[in-house]
Amino acid sequence: MFRSALSRSYRAASMVGRQRLFHASPAAGAKLNVEGLASQVDLKGTNVLVRVDLNVPLAKDDITVTDDTRLRSIVPTASYLLEKGANVLLCSHFGRPKGEIIETGKNGRLTPVVKPLEDLLGKPVKKMDDCMGPDVEAAASALGEGEVMLLENTRFYKGETKNDPELAAGLGKLADYYVNDAFGTAHRAHSSTAGVTEHMKLNAAGYLMEKELKFLVGAVEEPNRPMMAIVGGAKVSTKVPVIESLLDKCDSILVGGAMIFTFYKALGYDIGKSMVEEDLVDVADSLMKKAEEKGVKLLLPTDVILADKFDNDATTAVAKVTEISGDWMGLDIGPDSIKTFGEEIAKANTIVWNGPMGVFEMSSFAKGTNDVAQMLADATSERGAITIIGGGDSVAAVNQAGLGDKVSHISTGGGASLELLEGKTLPGVAALTEV
Repeated sequence: MFRSALSRSYRAASMVGRQRLFHASPAAGAKLNVEGLASQVDLKGTNVLVRVDLNVPLAKDDITVTDDTRLRSIVPTASYLLEKGANVLLCSHFGRPKGEIIETGKNGRLTPVVKPLEDLLGKPVKKMDDCMGPDVEAAASALGEGEVMLLENTRFYKGETKNDPELAAGLGKLADYYVNDAFGTAHRAHSSTAGVTEHMKLNAAGYLMEKELKFLVGAVEEPNRPMMAIVGGAKVSTKVPVIESLLDKCDSILVGGAMIFTFYKALGYDIGKSMVEEDLVDVADSLMKKAEEKGVKLLLPTDVILADKFDNDATTAVAKVTEISGDWMGLDIGPDSIKTFGEEIAKANTIVWNGPMGVFEMSSFAKGTNDVAQMLADATSERGAITIIGGGDSVAAVNQAGLGDKVSHISTGGGASLELLEGKTLPGVAALTEV
C-alpha cells in the first residue's frame, strides 16, 4: 500500500467531502465547496441553484431513461443541501436544441428525468416549463423548505452557450446561492456555468465537481510516480495538446487507437488502408522527438489486428506494424502489444487513460481496450495504483467491460477532463467563490 500524502488525499476524495475548501488549480486557488457554503450561511428555507448534468440516454420511446448514472451522481450534493433545509433548483442543458423548443427526444424537454429523480431523491420534483421569467420566479419564491424544482432545458435559449447576460440574470433571480456540480460543462463559459455566478451571494463546488478536480489536478500536479498516460482514440488532432502537456508530467505514455497510424506514417511505414491524418504526420514526428528529448518513454504498439473491411465480421489477421500493406486496415492493437503495455502498466503508480485502443464497439476489435481496462482494474486492487479514466469513449469502454467500480476514478467530463489535463483553467471552476 502506498503511504504518500497524495495516495491518502485520493482516498479521502473518494469519500463524501469532509473539507470545506479545496484547491481547484494553482491559478484558481482555494474554492468554496458545498459544506463550506453550509458552514457560512443558514441554508434553511433558502433557494440554491444547482447546475447539474442531466444528459442521460433515452430509449426509442423518448421517455425512458436507459442509464441513470448521471442522475445518481448528483444525489450526494442535492441530498446534503436538502438535509440543510435548502430548496434545490436543478438546472441543466439537455442535448443541443440550439435555441429551439423541442418537446421530446435527446434535445427536448427534461420531463423524462422527473420520475427517476423523484425516486432517487425521495421527494417530489416540481418541473417548470422554462428556466427563467415571471412564472418561474413566482414558483421559486413560493418554495418552502427542502423542496426540489427542476428548471427547463437551458439550451432552449440560444444565449446559454454564449454566456448571455440576460439569461444569466434571469437564472440569478431564482436563488441566493449557486452550486456547480456539472464538471462535464465546466470548461465552457455559459450562462448557467459562469455568467450566473455574478448574480449570486456565494458560489460553491458540489461533491462531484470537487472529486473530479481533486483526482485530475492531483494526478498531474502531485502524481505518485512513476506516472503514465494511456492515450487512444481515432484522431491525433484531438489529443495533440494533451499529449504535449503530458510530456512535461509523465514518465511514460502509451499510444493506441487509430491515431497510431499517423505516427507510423511519420516513421515511414506502409499503413495500408488504415486511418491517417496526413496533415498531422509532421506533428506526430515532432511529438516523438519531444518525448525523446524529455526522456519520456512514448510507446507505440508493435503489432495490430488487421481487417479487410470496417466490419465486425471482417476477415482478420495479426501483423507487425512494419508489415502492413495493401487494402488491410488496423482496427485494434495486437497480442504482443497488449503484453508489452501490461508490463509497462505494472510499473506505474498513477495512470490516466483517455481513449480506446481499437474499435471496441465491435467485439472482434475490443480485446485491446478490454485488456487494458482489466490491467488498470488489477493495478488498482492489487497494488493500490491510482487509476483515472479521463472521460470520453474510455469511460464507455470500462463500463462495457463491467469494470467501472474497479478503478480509482471515472471522470464525467470528456472535454473538461482533457482541458484540465492540458493545464487549462476551466471557466466554470474559476467562477466559484475563493476562500
